[in-house]
Amino acid sequence: MLKKEFGVVMVLIAALLSGCESDKPAMVMQNTGQSSSKQVTAQSEKENDLKIIKASQNEEVKLYSIKETKNGIEGVTLNISGSQKDFDWKIPDTGTEPQVFYTDLTGDGKEEAVIIIQTGKGTGLDNFDIHVVNSEDLTEIKVQSYEEIVAEQIETHVAKKGDGTLAISVKAQGKEHNFNYGFDPVPDHKQDSLGFGGVYIYFLENQKIKLNLVGSVGVSTTYVCEFNITYKFDSAENEFFADQIEVKPIDL
Repeated sequence: MLKKEFGVVMVLIAALLSGCESDKPAMVMQNTGQSSSKQVTAQSEKENDLKIIKASQNEEVKLYSIKETKNGIEGVTLNISGSQKDFDWKIPDTGTEPQVFYTDLTGDGKEEAVIIIQTGKGTGLDNFDIHVVNSEDLTEIKVQSYEEIVAEQIETHVAKKGDGTLAISVKAQGKEHNFNYGFDPVPDHKQDSLGFGGVYIYFLENQKIKLNLVGSVGVSTTYVCEFNITYKFDSAENEFFADQIEVKPIDL
């Protein structure tokens, strides 16, 4: 009788030990599942925190805002085909959305992300910035600024004539242009050369960067001459520079 009871006790102990061992892996699996769930949630929350501003036509390039203020956006996240990087670009609230493109501007058969942002708008004021980003390593490719172009490739001279008109001469890339402007908007204001900075507009045409730059006279910026500039990519310098400059007087 004692032997039989002892045998029953041993069976019960073995069953209890077996149950404890089977519980252990179940606990490990449960903990692993909870950890994975938290990671996915965190990623989803991070994605939801990004507010999209604009995307390219087929959404290969997406532009998100990092910080928004009453004056516009300060800092953006650029996503190109799943890879993303932050930039300190500012997007003022001008009422004009940024333009986002995905196209080959360098001629190497690979597309670049192109972002064109209006930075100034008002009476006699129309300013844009352009950013070109390599789609492989997300580095920004330099685009020669209008200030550099004026300093290196454009010379201008303004002379007041006795009949109240202006004689304007322009030399762009070594080629001279001379024309008269029909009146002097500020006879008492001395100005020897054209002013720049009121209007400079970047745009894309036939997979090339174009810039419309306008020269002015007077304090209140009377525009008298425009420069239509076409850029070319220099692979050795990894830079877009002004290749062609067309000069055109602005008629009254």
